[in-house]
Amino acid sequence: MTAIKEASTIQQNKKYALDSCPVTYVMEKIGGFWKPIILYHLSSGDKRYSELKRAIPAVTEKMLIQHLKQLETDGLVIRTAKPVVPPHVTYELSGAGKGLIPVIHAMAEWAFKDMDGKYTCK
Repeated sequence: MTAIKEASTIQQNKKYALDSCPVTYVMEKIGGFWKPIILYHLSSGDKRYSELKRAIPAVTEKMLIQHLKQLETDGLVIRTAKPVVPPHVTYELSGAGKGLIPVIHAMAEWAFKDMDGKYTCK
């Protein structure tokens, strides 16, 4: 992976947008295809990795792991590992993650209306 040149114009513009626009800030945290879907499934309670994988069968293992790590780094998800064999790891929403649930549910509500009820989500 190439290093990001922090002094580049695009990075300065991105930093300005993050600092001045709340929508940009939110999209930086939950942007991407899978993050809102993961948050949606965690809104019903903590889940193990295998439960999330079953709930979102189209996501690859690599993408699910990557996005769970990013959500954890951004403070939206809490990963809890119990020191047992085999490993027992659960993921749950943090306080900040729970604060996004009304936003995620509003997105789902809008989708149901816009798609005339043709959409079903597991």
